[in-house]
Amino acid sequence: MQPEPEDLGAGVWSVPVPIPDNPLAYTLVYALESPQGPVLIDAGWQHEDAWAALRDGLGTFGIDVADVHGVVVTHFHPDHAGLAGRVRDTSGAWIAMHHADAEFVRMFHTTDRAHRRTIELDSLRRAGAADSELTDPPQGGQVDPPAIPDRELSDRELVDLPGRSLRTIWTPGHSPGHICLHLEDGDRIFTGDHVLPRITPHVGLYPYDIPDVDPLGQFLGSLDKVSAMSVDQVLPAHQYRFNGLSGRAREIIEHHEERLTEVTALLSSRPTTLWDLTAGLTWRHAWADMAQGSRRMAAAEAAAHIRTLETRGVARREGTDDPIRYVLR
Repeated sequence: MQPEPEDLGAGVWSVPVPIPDNPLAYTLVYALESPQGPVLIDAGWQHEDAWAALRDGLGTFGIDVADVHGVVVTHFHPDHAGLAGRVRDTSGAWIAMHHADAEFVRMFHTTDRAHRRTIELDSLRRAGAADSELTDPPQGGQVDPPAIPDRELSDRELVDLPGRSLRTIWTPGHSPGHICLHLEDGDRIFTGDHVLPRITPHVGLYPYDIPDVDPLGQFLGSLDKVSAMSVDQVLPAHQYRFNGLSGRAREIIEHHEERLTEVTALLSSRPTTLWDLTAGLTWRHAWADMAQGSRRMAAAEAAAHIRTLETRGVARREGTDDPIRYVLR
């Protein structure tokens, strides 16, 4: 069930914003008080129901969207950045995100939907999927790219939150520019999707064989980074707030180490396609029952784990032709 908007005390409010037809159900948008107007952390999915929930939820605390001073986006994914542009149009607020994600947003604005559908099918074929397993991705299933930010943040930079200290903590992995935000005057950390209380975020490699990029390695390093912080309360973008940042970060690291072991067990001296490796892994749903979009994300997650194994010297790619194949080093 979706929670109600909540006053968390010390000038911090939580507003759940629904994600239509998604098992995550909602994004927790946070509002932080300042003399120049509230600053939002994330904004929610671009949908009329989501907009109504954000507007009315803020209104519960006497906050008008027109008074918003700024929106800090933890990462560019649509359930976090989707409504940022509409908030800016309504209030004149600035939008800020890490420069690595801002680069992706600009790229999305120069790539049309038809081209993105072609890229998806080509990537699945390169992974080793047979044409009989592929269908043309529905155009209606793609969302518009988020608004291009006005400001770009770097690691350790303070956000424009007058009278308060909100520091950017760069935590790449789930996205290249994912950030957590440490409210230093309140001993709270807003973790976006980086550290969630019960689930782990998707960490994928796109394209599947892009060189010199190790998103899972970055993610594990980012978890190490935040696990060393002494912060009392964790405010994630999904599920619920909790205490024990370090312990939860270590649990997620352990989960991925177990996953790396599972991937390693599928490798041998015989070249195996990325598609077959992905199909051999354990997923929440049976491989045969997974839709094409879910399989595409699964292959990206498998590719990210294999890349980390490559970085560690455990696996290597066999040849440079398609389909993409790997062997145990």
